[in-house]
Amino acid sequence: MENSEKLTNSKEVIAYIAERFPKCFTIEGEAKPLKIGIFQDLAERLNEDEKVSKTQLRTALRQYTSSWRYLHGVKAGVNRVDLDGNECGVLEQEHVEHAQKALEESKAKVRARRKEQAVAKAAASKDGEAKTNKNHAKSPKPKNTKPKTSKLDKKPADTSRALTADEVKVGNDVLVNMGSGNMPASIVEFNKDDVRVRLTNGLTMVVKMEHLRS
Repeated sequence: MENSEKLTNSKEVIAYIAERFPKCFTIEGEAKPLKIGIFQDLAERLNEDEKVSKTQLRTALRQYTSSWRYLHGVKAGVNRVDLDGNECGVLEQEHVEHAQKALEESKAKVRARRKEQAVAKAAASKDGEAKTNKNHAKSPKPKNTKPKTSKLDKKPADTSRALTADEVKVGNDVLVNMGSGNMPASIVEFNKDDVRVRLTNGLTMVVKMEHLRS
């Protein structure tokens, strides 16, 4: 990377100072506790460096020292180090406790955020399922493709036939064509053109020969 190329974010700045001061900074594993006032040392060492500004250094350093891996490294009995990796005194207990508290608070925030995301995801999934069910409920019922049948029943085909002269005899059972259908009857009396018949209900009537069927 050329000196004229500006670093654009804290991640790049941390990687750069870890490259310049590998005995002090690291981008992997547990980080070493830093010397108090390390920012001033950094600013002086990189004063002529055009890649990074003091503002970028301050922001990147704040991100570095608030990371979990740095807070994990702040333990009782551990020495702070300067830019060259020289020990600069053992960590004070209050600093250890502060780091442990900050670490637990950071982890608690992450757990709470993940829980909120899980709840939101479950709610979104439930809402989506409810909308799907609602859409299914609104789906039009399939149309009945069966042909509609007429409300009026079709008249059965007339299978009767006209009487022959030989069949016109008193006592013979016949059918009387009443227009809307044939009525069963028996011949009571007849002459040349008219025939008297008795219907099954006992009623007698005179009909024309042409209205009798078999």
